[in-house]
Amino acid sequence: MKPAELFHASSVMALGTILSRITGFIRSILAVAVLGTALLADTYNVANTLPYILYNLLVGGALTAIFVPQLIRSFGDKDGGHAFASRLVTTISAILLLLVAIGVIFAPTLVRIYAPEFSNNGFEAEFRLAVAFTRYCLPQIFFLGLFTMLGQVANSRGSFAPLMWAPIANNLVVIVIFTLVLITSPNLALGNISSTQTQILGWGTTLGVVIQALILIPVVKRTGIVLRPKLGWQGLGKSFSLAGWTLIYVLISQLGYLVTVNVSTSAAVRSSQEGLATGVGYTPFSNAYLIMMLPYSIITISLITALLPHLSKLAIEKKPQEVRDQLIRAIKMVGVITIPSSVAFFFFGPIITKVLFVGIDYKDSTYIGYVLSALGIGLVTFSINLILIRGFNAFEDTRTQVVSILLINLISVGLSYLFLNSFPSEWITVGLGFAFSVSYILGLFVTLALLGRHTGKISIRDFFGQHFKLYVASLFAMAPLFLISQYFGWAESDSSSLARAAELALVLIFTPILYFFIARKMKVDEISITVDLVKIQFARATKSRRKRVIGEGNNQT
Repeated sequence: MKPAELFHASSVMALGTILSRITGFIRSILAVAVLGTALLADTYNVANTLPYILYNLLVGGALTAIFVPQLIRSFGDKDGGHAFASRLVTTISAILLLLVAIGVIFAPTLVRIYAPEFSNNGFEAEFRLAVAFTRYCLPQIFFLGLFTMLGQVANSRGSFAPLMWAPIANNLVVIVIFTLVLITSPNLALGNISSTQTQILGWGTTLGVVIQALILIPVVKRTGIVLRPKLGWQGLGKSFSLAGWTLIYVLISQLGYLVTVNVSTSAAVRSSQEGLATGVGYTPFSNAYLIMMLPYSIITISLITALLPHLSKLAIEKKPQEVRDQLIRAIKMVGVITIPSSVAFFFFGPIITKVLFVGIDYKDSTYIGYVLSALGIGLVTFSINLILIRGFNAFEDTRTQVVSILLINLISVGLSYLFLNSFPSEWITVGLGFAFSVSYILGLFVTLALLGRHTGKISIRDFFGQHFKLYVASLFAMAPLFLISQYFGWAESDSSSLARAAELALVLIFTPILYFFIARKMKVDEISITVDLVKIQFARATKSRRKRVIGEGNNQT
């Protein structure tokens, strides 16, 4: 796949992802405005996270990993793959409905597993509220599965954009729900939240996921794939065999995330017992993680979603060297954005979050920024790891990558418990961000070595020179402004909203310009390629718009 083709396919998705993340930010900001960042917010966020964890743990990772390669292969069947897709969608849907029923019954047990210190004496209200939210949110599991399956069917037919655009509808629904609650109950707290308000927040959040899934039904119809209810295992043996190792991979990953939720909620409870009013638990971590994921989602996911079908075809055609070249190219192109983003998060995390989460106490928003700074250290290696995992998936090797994720999570879990037992309660969640980063930095070496069995030797040296230049360009562009911000105390000061916005505006205006200028002077090829591709895409969009205008004018004539 040529850079222009890859960029065109990914840029359409990136636009959808940008709008999705913008609406996601608004949703997150409203959630903080309604629930705060302390224990009330943790009860909701833990409950709303559980469907995603359980879905990914039991089904989601397997679907994402094996659906596209297997669908592409099924296109060679006599019916063009319709029966295979129908059986897989129907069978997985039945499994998901069963999981929802089991989860609703055992919701109290799930809360005890993920937030054990909510069961402590004196926190009965938090526990009951978390269980209620969990039961209202768990039906999302079914619709998350439906969304993923329909999206992967569309991807296999070359329709990438809808999968990135559908979450916007989800966010808009939840934005409306939170806005109504904020207007009618601006001072919501653990002591006054009613059963009706709990249901509105819980069911409203689930409604967003329902709409997100149903939007893709007409999209799949347009691809030519006909899906009908069709139970049965015929032809699914290989898919579920491949999924077995993927489930182990996801199991390890989600157990690692279980520790993150567990440790962060424990930090919140302990801080509350110590009389600390600032939110320092799971909610700050999840909000910082959402911001950290922005460049990763816009660039990395968009790029590899467009690239995966092509990688699968190259692997089927037994062209491992070309797979290797495509992966390295993707890593370099992604680095153009993720490297300066990583440095910006590390330097300016608190400044960013003080602007985004305006309306809450500046100590709460600043704390989220410290977590963001810690997470930002690992952004680059996290993105690279995702790209390399798609290389394993292209070769339908779901077993070897388990070794990589196992090491990554062992490091993260070990550091998390170390910080839980050695850090002051208020700094434990920042430590979780650092544990995340260290685990992916060290795990990258293992992932590269393992993938080399399929593609031939692939190492950090293949992209180190380019990444080093990008880091140097980022540091030269951002370090002066960082020193200025430290001198004037931008991160810690309780300044006005206008002053905070002005500080962030200086960062966002000057550092990108300096970064691109320095990187071009250092002759980083991908910078010039990216600029040229943006120009091509802009010209293409302008030309398309001009044609529409001319066509409308002719029709009116």
